[in-house]
Amino acid sequence: MSTDSTTFAFVCVQNAGRSQMSTAFAERERERRDLEDSVEILTGGTHPADHVHAEVVDVMGEEGFDLSDRTPREVSTAELESCDVVATMGCSTLELDAESVDVRDWALDDPDGKDMDRVREIRDDIEQRVVALFDEFHPED
Repeated sequence: MSTDSTTFAFVCVQNAGRSQMSTAFAERERERRDLEDSVEILTGGTHPADHVHAEVVDVMGEEGFDLSDRTPREVSTAELESCDVVATMGCSTLELDAESVDVRDWALDDPDGKDMDRVREIRDDIEQRVVALFDEFHPED
């Protein structure tokens, strides 16, 4: 097993929707691939909300995830500059100085207030992006 560790961050403004879904899928993927010792996952927002959006909790519940107890948190530039990959959700004005950080803007619609079918589409898009990220950095044998 590789001793290389990778840190992924999933960031948006409120840390109440897209980044929370991304984090949940990344945690599942890390466990599924037995990478608990080599992959760190960080999430946060630049202006965190008070709670995860209700529609996000609902559609993630359909997939077996309970996000009802998660609390959006603020993320610092220093935290993000220690990451290998920072995925922003399309709402960030993030400016990082660290040249070693691979910043990727996933340009996803905000699920807040959207109808459930649209929130499910966003969720499924996020799941595919997270799996692709793991495939890129930690391909399965």
